[in-house]
Amino acid sequence: MSSLNLDKKMITSCRLIARNIAQDVQDMIDKHTTTSVERATLRMLGVDGVDPFDVPYVNVVINHITKTCQLSLGVSYYMAHAIKDTKMSPQEIAEEISKGRLDLSKYTKLGPTDLSVLNPYFESMLQKIDESTHKRDHWLSETKEKTTPLKYVIVATGNIYEDIKQAVSAAELGADVIAVIRSTGQSLLDFVPYGATTEGFGGTFATQENFRLMRKALDDVSKKLGRYVRLVNYASGLCMPEIATMGAIERLDMMLNDSLYGIIFRDINMKRTFIDQYFSRLLSAYAKITINTGEDNYLTTSDAFEHAHTVLASQFINEQFAKLAMMEEKYMGLGHAFEIDPTIENSFLYELSQALMAREIFPDAPLKYMPPTKHMTGDIFMGTIQNALFNIATVTSKQSIHLLGMMTEAIHTPFVSDRALALNNANYIEKAFKDFGNEITFKKNGIIQKRADETLKNAFELLQTIQKEGMFETLKMGRFAGISRTETGGKGLDGVIEKDQYYVNPVLDALVRRLEVKR
Repeated sequence: MSSLNLDKKMITSCRLIARNIAQDVQDMIDKHTTTSVERATLRMLGVDGVDPFDVPYVNVVINHITKTCQLSLGVSYYMAHAIKDTKMSPQEIAEEISKGRLDLSKYTKLGPTDLSVLNPYFESMLQKIDESTHKRDHWLSETKEKTTPLKYVIVATGNIYEDIKQAVSAAELGADVIAVIRSTGQSLLDFVPYGATTEGFGGTFATQENFRLMRKALDDVSKKLGRYVRLVNYASGLCMPEIATMGAIERLDMMLNDSLYGIIFRDINMKRTFIDQYFSRLLSAYAKITINTGEDNYLTTSDAFEHAHTVLASQFINEQFAKLAMMEEKYMGLGHAFEIDPTIENSFLYELSQALMAREIFPDAPLKYMPPTKHMTGDIFMGTIQNALFNIATVTSKQSIHLLGMMTEAIHTPFVSDRALALNNANYIEKAFKDFGNEITFKKNGIIQKRADETLKNAFELLQTIQKEGMFETLKMGRFAGISRTETGGKGLDGVIEKDQYYVNPVLDALVRRLEVKR
């Protein structure tokens, strides 16, 4: 593929600045934990299920510690003491707390204890994740590697059993990746629903049982088709670390996981989000789950032509947060989108420039390219043309993850027939334009090169501003998507806890230790 001749020194500088920005936030992360990180830790110790009132046992335990103990010591501190004292498992301890027969506060002042009693529990869970990872690796080794983008489609009925039917249908029509859209508002729930669910608005609840059911269905159709069909869900919101844990256990292949999306678009407290994304990315890195970041969303509120540089700046930052979580670049699905107003002259050239630029700057990342949505009007014929141009840009610029556009965008949740037409469109263009990107060159100082150069320079300047201001002030100024957030605002701040000097989390330590060995 022809080069845009981007300034390599400027790209290096952008990465260095982004690293400084991310490291500044990491210093805060390392000093804090959250209720959701501690609940995820309990899940890694094998705690599961709900009490008679449908409250997850992990919430029961953390709520108990929050009210009567010091969560700043970490749930592992209390679990280690309780296991040693009662000889019960973490699951049994959680159930006893739920029944009011065990009070953990008696352990608060006992001081550090032997944490090795926790090892069998989280080692067993890590082994399950290892088995899931090895199974995926085997599947992929048996599947012919694609040289064109993975075709990604969504299902969003609200009913997991209906989702399965639509997912299987999409796979049989050529989809490579199935994303189960989450029910509207789940990101704001401070607990994870339990079991299979059949009601949801605009999507289906993310639960471990739903993950298991869809994974089995896609495994079955993968065997039938002779190729591995990937599964996606959302590790975002107030339960980001927990959902990442469930996804790792049930062998999800990709998870939407952005360091800024929840802050900007769901008004979740920025400290809570940054801390949660670190734990969730460590786990995703360990489980070889490809994350999908959410830069495409900036362009649904900001003008894609004027603010393209904010997408690139965020990609640089997301990349560095992922690296701090020891994630390999091949699992960093950085996001961007085809969202320039189609009435602008040469809009396709600008879109292609943006896509080529992302590919050149992040050559090893499995870039996730999003279809037009903001300027889809409900005219299905115009929408089909817009999606065709998007598909051409995707194949030409060699994107990795190709979320198919639906001609009925802005009208309703896609029907099976809409998805079939989208796949037919993408399949045709995938063949027709397969090597087009290798056959063309770009005019020196032409529209495409100038646009990429200008976007890079603007991203560099924005990153310099962010480094000077600090990330918290940048978010307050609304520099991403034009939406302002404050350090003490948003949902979930009450779930952010400064770590005590005796804080312990052997699960977190084990993930870091094992990832360091892999590096």
